[in-house]
Formats: sequence, C-alpha cells, structure tokens
Amino acid sequence: MFLYWYTCLCGDEGRKRFVGINASDINYSAGRYDASVKPPFDIGFEGVGEVVALGLSASADYSVGQAVAYVKAGSFAEYTVVPARQAVPLPSVKPEFLTLMVSGATAYLSLKELGDLSEGQKVLVTAAAGGTGQFAVQLAKKANCHVIGTCSSDEKGGFLKSIGCDRTINYKTENVESVLRKDYPEGVDVVYESVGGKMFDLALNALAIKGRLIVIGFIAGYQNPTGLQPIKAELLPAKLLKKSASVRGFFLNHYLSDYKMALQHLLKMYERGDLVCEVDFGDMSPEGKFTGLESVFRAVDYMYMGKNIGKIVVELPHSVNSKL
Repeated sequence: MFLYWYTCLCGDEGRKRFVGINASDINYSAGRYDASVKPPFDIGFEGVGEVVALGLSASADYSVGQAVAYVKAGSFAEYTVVPARQAVPLPSVKPEFLTLMVSGATAYLSLKELGDLSEGQKVLVTAAAGGTGQFAVQLAKKANCHVIGTCSSDEKGGFLKSIGCDRTINYKTENVESVLRKDYPEGVDVVYESVGGKMFDLALNALAIKGRLIVIGFIAGYQNPTGLQPIKAELLPAKLLKKSASVRGFFLNHYLSDYKMALQHLLKMYERGDLVCEVDFGDMSPEGKFTGLESVFRAVDYMYMGKNIGKIVVELPHSVNSKL
C-alpha cells in the first residue's frame, strides 16, 4: 500500500487545511467503535488539504500541491499519511467540499438505499439544521417530497426554509408531538433520525402506514457513560406491526462500495449550484472562530450545545515551524 502525506502548505495566498467535526467523534474517543484501541490514539474522521509529499506509486496519479479530501481515522492532525486509493481529488481546497465527505454521503446513501423516496411523500428530518440534516432536507426536496425539519432556534428555522424545508418545528417553542399529530394526522412516510431518546419515540409514533424510520445516529445519548439514551423499546414490535412500518439503521462504513459514486454525485450537485453546503466555523462561539487543533475540543462542545448551523469545520493554518 503506497502512502502519501498531505496537508495544506501556506503559500502567498494563505491557503489552509480543514478538518470536520462529527457527532460520533466522542464515540470513537470513548472506544465505542473499537474496544481494543487504548489511549493514546489519533481521532478525527475527515479532512481536506493539499498534497505535500508522495509515495512512489502515488506520484502516477497525484502531484504535490494538488487538492484532495479523505476519510480516515486520525485526521485531527496537521499532517496525515493516507493511502492513495482513499484520496478524493478536488478542484480546490474549500471547506464546503469537506461537508460532503461524511455528512453529505451519509444523507445521500441512506435516503437512496433505505428511504425509497417518491414524489409527494412526507419526510421528517430531526436535527435538520446540522451537518448531515441540511443534506437530508435538500435531497428529499430534490425528490419532490414534503419536508419537515426539527431545530432548536428561529435562526435555524430560517436557514432551513432557505434550503427548501416546507415546515420547520422549533422544539424549544413548539411541541413536536402535537404539531405532527395536528398537521400530519396520517403520519410521515420517512424519518431521517439522528437524535435518539424521546425524539426517536416521537418519530416512531409519527410514522405513516408502511413508514420508514432511518437511524443514522442518536446524539442525545453520546455523552452518557453508555453512549445511549433510553427509548420505549418494549412497544416497538407492536408499533411496527400495527403500521407495517420499519426501522432501519445506517452506518456509512457498511456502504463503502458505493461511497465514491455518492461523493462524485454530490460534488457535481454542489458545483452546479444545486446543493447548499453550509459551513459553521464557530464565529459566533464565545471564543471565536475554530482555528488550530487546540480548538477542536471547543468545536465539539459547540456541537453538543446545539449551536451550529450546518457542518462544523476547524481551520488548520500552516505551522510556521513546519519544514514541509
């Protein structure tokens, strides 16, 4: 396996490298993905930057200075060694491309493989203004569905409306269960669920006949010692049977055979102007923009406080001490 280093060298134009924050970062650091891994170990899942050095075989397909993206454990680093076959060539180093690597691909593949979307169906997206929720909203609208999105502020609701969400529910000021019962008495056809706990229970109850609930995460429980938030699981079989409904889990690692296809599709959508890739650098956080590895912990806290709109991204300036 031939490897190459890449990051972003800072030239006259001040080019940078970016890494993405994901809700599951704390699951990985807590050892829930691989119990055999013991601290200290590298964390972080994704990054974009420029090639700074190449292995012998990689030089046939890549060049120094080329913009690339990757998904690889240990990306919270100024320099990263990546197998050439795992790299994704990019037109330029832009944080918007980073939003597609995990968050965008998760939304695209899960809805494509498990959602069975068709025109006129009602789709509920929880945490809709987050890193992956923003893509679920847009992709469901592209499929001519009616989209409902839950969020935690009027500002987030405004963003969701700007990307096509038909009905926003601010769960801080509205009762989600009451709204769904009143406005959608026949239920929703698809739920894109990433919150877990009580929100999962509400979403399950809101399913229509033959409804599909897609679980892509359960962020409400990630900070607990077990990583879980209780749900009313004892009623699950009866509720599914009553509606001929289903609950499907989606984990991106199980769909890697379709990953590059999905990513290329999303990149083309973005380049055509058909997809909004909202990036949150934390400019509105108490200590300001997320810059440098030392700000990663702030970025994770910012996510769990529910402050972000879009994908949280950390900018890594070129180190003045670097010899690369």
